[in-house]
Amino acid sequence: MVNLFMQKNFNFIGGEWVAAKSGSTCQNFNPADKREAVAEYPRSEKREAIEAIGAAEKAFPGWSAMTSVARGRILSKAAQILESRKAALSEALTREEGKTLTESQGEVQRAIDIFRFFGGLSYTLGGQTIPHDLPNNLLYTIRQPLGVVALITPWNFPIAIPAWKMAPALVAGNSVIIKPASQAPGMTLELAKALSEAGLPKGALNVVIGDGRAVGGELASNPAVAALSFTGSYAVGQQIYLQLAQRMARAQMEMGGKNPTIVLADADLDLAASLVARAGFGLTGQACTATSRVIVERSVLGAFTEKLTAKARALKVGNGLHPGVEMGPAVNQQELEGNFQHIDHALKEGGNMIFGGQRLTDGDLAHGFFMQPTILGNVTPPMRIASEEVFGPVVAILAVDNFDEALTVANAVDVGLSASIVTRDLKKAMLYSERIQAGVVKINQISTGLALQAPFGGVKKSSTDSFKEQGPGAIEFYSKLKTVYLDYSG
Repeated sequence: MVNLFMQKNFNFIGGEWVAAKSGSTCQNFNPADKREAVAEYPRSEKREAIEAIGAAEKAFPGWSAMTSVARGRILSKAAQILESRKAALSEALTREEGKTLTESQGEVQRAIDIFRFFGGLSYTLGGQTIPHDLPNNLLYTIRQPLGVVALITPWNFPIAIPAWKMAPALVAGNSVIIKPASQAPGMTLELAKALSEAGLPKGALNVVIGDGRAVGGELASNPAVAALSFTGSYAVGQQIYLQLAQRMARAQMEMGGKNPTIVLADADLDLAASLVARAGFGLTGQACTATSRVIVERSVLGAFTEKLTAKARALKVGNGLHPGVEMGPAVNQQELEGNFQHIDHALKEGGNMIFGGQRLTDGDLAHGFFMQPTILGNVTPPMRIASEEVFGPVVAILAVDNFDEALTVANAVDVGLSASIVTRDLKKAMLYSERIQAGVVKINQISTGLALQAPFGGVKKSSTDSFKEQGPGAIEFYSKLKTVYLDYSG
């Protein structure tokens, strides 16, 4: 399979592939094998961001003047181009970010489906006619693009998240600048390439790779940028939000979670263990919707823990390109070390190691950022491991006496993204869906995984909780409504 990213890469500004003006570059390495250089990227700064904003401003009048259906056709064609490259893109994603090939294939397909979905949705975009209280009067709304919008995306879903921000922004008629995470920007460049080949006008989409503070800071503060959508950490999201607030710009911040799965005494424990293992250790735990807290009724604590431990022990960890591997490496040394710091702190606070907690260094694993899936027991709500996001394959088990206590513990954090419950009790499942403080609720399902046609977003510090991502409602963030009054009585 050909590696798409062994060549030198560039920014995509005004429809052209351009280097950083300083000439500075950085290299990315395969997290499963540090000996392999995967790609070289520009190390851009403020001036590249300004250039991209200028290109987007120039492109906006022509792009926004096209019908939404014409814009949608370009997205649909880009979906076809991406589908023809799915195998190569999936392998390249695994080499750069580290997730398993199966996970990468699913993510690439997700991006294809997102482009196809918003291509089709283009036929429905518009306002509505509203009954007027006077005869011979017409009252209606029209939906219009905002102008230049900025997107800042993370490394953990390097093609799906750029796609689910980019597609609604473009089909709504905005011109876009996107800054992907420097850890894994290759897939965003591939999206830009497919859109360009599909006929996207020059400057309607611009990609700038570089320093987060310099590039992201300019995107947040430049008065030409009408709105910014961000996915990442709370600390960075809060900083960007404050910059946008100073000039009353539209903001969408999707940040972290500390997602609970409640396991009640009446649950199918085999199902519960399987769901928690998939949601906690799949994607190496590097998902904002990953299960990191399991809240279990004491009467089934021992049986559940035994079943979950067996699942963790059976997981095959390794290079995601190798057959049979179920969990890849952490994305880099910093993330790996952070995982162990959280584990060490939990043990110092009184937690106990049920399984895992060790770095894996046998054979070729020594060249990557591998660790065992980890299960911590004897965890209580005041402990840091019970409230802070780890972003790794580390699951903490908390014991409770009943459903009401489980719900209280689940809500006792300052974030609320995804939450799941495993139970056969329909009443408790429905009460959970009503009372849990989370933007996404899963019943007898994994906490990860989202339907692209449904709204997504968190509450509390997980989100600004103003506009949702994904589904038809995603268009609302990237457009504005204008109300028109027409009197034809004279």
